[in-house]
This record gives sequence, structure tokens and C-alpha cells, in this order.
Amino acid sequence: MTGKQLLPLLQKISTAWPKTPPHSIPKLNYARAPALVRVYSALPPSIAYLEKERAVAIEAVERASRVCQAVFKRLVNEETLTKKDKSPVTVADFGAQAIINQILEQSFPNDPIVGEEDSKDLQGDEGKVLCEKVVGLVNTAVEQPMSVDEVLRAIDRGQYEGSGSGRYWTLDPIDGTKGFLRGEQYAVCLALVIDGTVRLGVLSSPNMPWKMSEPDGERGVLMVAVEGQGAFQRKLGGGSELPISTSSVADTAHATFCESVESGHTSHADNANIARLLGITNQSLRMDGQCKYGAVARGDADIYLRLPTSETYVDKIWDHGAGNIIVREAGGRVADVYGRPLDFSLGRTLRANRGVVAANANVFDAVIAAVRETLDKKSKA
Repeated sequence: MTGKQLLPLLQKISTAWPKTPPHSIPKLNYARAPALVRVYSALPPSIAYLEKERAVAIEAVERASRVCQAVFKRLVNEETLTKKDKSPVTVADFGAQAIINQILEQSFPNDPIVGEEDSKDLQGDEGKVLCEKVVGLVNTAVEQPMSVDEVLRAIDRGQYEGSGSGRYWTLDPIDGTKGFLRGEQYAVCLALVIDGTVRLGVLSSPNMPWKMSEPDGERGVLMVAVEGQGAFQRKLGGGSELPISTSSVADTAHATFCESVESGHTSHADNANIARLLGITNQSLRMDGQCKYGAVARGDADIYLRLPTSETYVDKIWDHGAGNIIVREAGGRVADVYGRPLDFSLGRTLRANRGVVAANANVFDAVIAAVRETLDKKSKA
């Protein structure tokens, strides 16, 4: 379809605004339609605000998620887990980052990227075998075959240091590596930061049940949020987007925690003390990666805590970008343990923050108070 043919459709959408919510505008493949991009740039700002970025980000995360699923099916087995062999997740990590970066470059060539990986482990004789696996994997998901040099360059586009001005993307190709290897929860996460604030987030959870009440039912969820437009989910692979919102629980005694499986990521002992202060007795929902943000955003859990396990640990921005905006757009609140908003303007880390608290708005203040009481007592012990 040419830009000329699409213009009447887009004009019709423009006339209907604001009755047409942003998420219902037809999703089109902008990376493959340069004529549409030119037409789209002439639309009113209220319609065009991040709609192209939203569509491209969804496509990038979707493709990367399919690659991760393929790697798990082909390379992860019982022997891998017994030997604690991380090579499958390494292949998936590099491959997913290369695919996402390549798609972003096609549509937004001037946008820098803050990514978790770089290509040094794929270079030279020592990295040759791993590099061949990554390049082969990438070429199963891109439209035009990529050479070794092109794949390495795509991965290394993620070396931007971040900034408090302008715009950049941040991604975690596989958030929750141990969950990935166990065949449990992990996430592919991409966020757009503009002038130090996350404005768009896409989070894919390939193994998350569509309904948490049916753990053995259909799996694969993609969540997306744009600042001021709400949060939505759809099934991974396509389908209609449905709005999501945090729970309405107002009494913390009825709340449910969502915690990391790995104790190295948060202090389970501190979490238990906070639960006691809040009167929480429900069994915690435990999962890896930013899936925890997703669980809070759609009301499967009410509170997510990532409490510092050491005085020196600093969170990385890619571990929180997408989940942060998805919870906030779903009606929840996100801050550090002091109640300060997460600051994405200082580079590759959240060095101005300590820990993370995400919860529905009804219980958030009570949770922050319990967190502060627990950490204050701990510091004086």
C-alpha cells in the first residue's frame, strides 16, 4: 500500500480524534513502509505522538521473543541445567539485542541505544563458535541476511552512555536469565527515554500465563504503555489489545507480594519483615525479570519490592525502564525506597536511587512507610 493510498485512511482517523483512542489506531509496519512514515509525519501531534515508535517497538520485541523461544526449544535441555551451562541464554541475549537494534536503526537511525550487551565475547578465535551461532540465529528473524560484521555492529549500537536530554532507547534482551534456562519467567524489555523520562515501554513475557489463575493455560503476553495513554496487553503473536490496570486492593492485609526467585536480587528477609508490618499473609508470587512489573500492572499481585542487598549495588536502567512506565500507566506508582521517582537521566544506571518499590496506588504509601521502618531498623542494628 502506498502513502497516497493510505492518506484517506489517516485523514479519517484524524477527523475522528479524540474519539479514537491511541491504541485503536491501525497498527502498520512502519519499518517496511517509508512512504507511510512521510505521510505520518504530517499528522496532528496528538495522533502522531510516539505511535510510530510504539508500532516499531512492538515489532522488535515480538521478533526477539520468537528468537528466544526458538533458542530454548533447540538448545536448552536437562544437561544444560545440570551443568549450569549459560551458553543458550548467551546466544539468545546477543541475538535478541542484534535484532532489536537492527529494527530500531532501520526506523530511527539517529536514536542511540543503551543495551546490556557488547560484542567483545563474539570476536576473535575464542568467540568464533559463539559468533556463528548468534549470526545464524539472527538471520532466521531478519528480512535481509546480515553478515558477521553487521551483526556485531548491531549489537554494539547498544553502547550509548545515556543522557538527561534528547531521546534514546534502552533494552534488556533477556531479563531473567535463570528463569529462561528453567523454562519459567523471563522478559524481553524495550523502553524509550526522552529528556530523562521513560515515555514508552514494551515488555514481552513469553512464558507468562495469559490468565494467572490458569497457570497451565495459554502462555505468552506482550504489554505496552505510552505516557498518558494507559497500559495494554495482548497475546504474544498478535490479537486485540486489552487495557490493564493495577488491583483495587486497599487493605495491605489482603495484598500479595511479587518477589524475585533469586535472593541475590532482593532481600527476602527484609521482604518478610515488611510483610509482617503490613499484615500480609498471602503467599508471594515469585518470578524472574520485569515480569514482576507486569504482574503488578495487571493486578496479579499488588506489591513488587526490589530491596538493596548491599550498600554498593546500583540498578541498571534497562532492568526497570519498560516495567516502570507500564505499572504507572496501569494506575500504579513506582519509586525507590525513599519514595523518589526513578531517575533515568544519569546514564546507564539509577545511581540517584536505592532499590525499587512498585505497588497499586491504594497501598503504595503504606508500603513505603513499612520499607523505611524496616531499613532504618536494619541500619541501626
